[in-house]
Amino acid sequence: MGLFDIFSKNKEEKLDKGLAKTRTSFFSKLSKAVAGRSTVDSAVLDDLEEVLISSDVGIATTIKIIERIEDRVARDKYLGTDELNKILKEEITALLFENTSSSFSEILPDSDNGPYVIMVVGVNGVGKTTTIGKLAHQFRMAGKKVVVGAADTFRAAAVDQLTIWAQRAGVPVVAKGMGVDPASVAFETLSYAKENNMDVAILDTAGRLHNKVNLMNELGKIKRVMQKVIPGAPQEVLLILDGSTGQNAFEQAKQFTSVTEVNALAITKLDGTAKGGVVIGVSDQFSVPVKYIGVGEKIDDLQLFDREAFVETIFQS
Repeated sequence: MGLFDIFSKNKEEKLDKGLAKTRTSFFSKLSKAVAGRSTVDSAVLDDLEEVLISSDVGIATTIKIIERIEDRVARDKYLGTDELNKILKEEITALLFENTSSSFSEILPDSDNGPYVIMVVGVNGVGKTTTIGKLAHQFRMAGKKVVVGAADTFRAAAVDQLTIWAQRAGVPVVAKGMGVDPASVAFETLSYAKENNMDVAILDTAGRLHNKVNLMNELGKIKRVMQKVIPGAPQEVLLILDGSTGQNAFEQAKQFTSVTEVNALAITKLDGTAKGGVVIGVSDQFSVPVKYIGVGEKIDDLQLFDREAFVETIFQS
């Protein structure tokens, strides 16, 4: 069974259920914005702007979308409100494709330098540990050999939680307990991965934002140590964001992209919130592709992000 088979299992049903709150909230607001109006005029666009911002798409991305619709109104001269859903869907889809050039056709590219290394970053509480567990499970189910490393050594609970998730996923974990140097855990994790011919090594890191300089130094040290074992590691720096935090996710993305080279995003907890618009805004404003979305609490409720399916589901009546 291939990787896409695993990540696509019951995909449409899970996505529909996971985005139900976002879809219901968005359409309720949109319906009110166009109620009793027949054409898309400045008043409708003002209300649409408010709908997008209140749906956590973000101000900058909302302005882009509104400007695109204004151009179409000007070009077509007459645009009915009954066409607004179709046009809005088209423009949001186009925006996602323009700003996330990679569709991750290769989830785990072949590497001549050993295991594919994923360094996971994000603040505490966003779902880092559970996402690592879900990733490990799905990779293992696809026949990949996986090891996880507990390099968040500043919280005893973080090490314990990752160990539990590793057991659920049926993969080995490298853990040295609380208080040890995170870089030493990274070194041992990658050494284990290399010596045992693992396909994937996933490393948890501390989620502290109280001091940007310390965070930058810590992540930089971890990367330098990893590269001593596997040149070019980590191939992927995956930032986990909690979709239910709305605008706070933008601030977290800003902080982490400023201190390390994030090249993939995972947005979690979308099933428990109406703030799914954050997926659109974050991927647009930071030009970092969303790779995974979390649409439930179960171990297989992590999906590869499909841009077209995501927008289609939000606009599904």
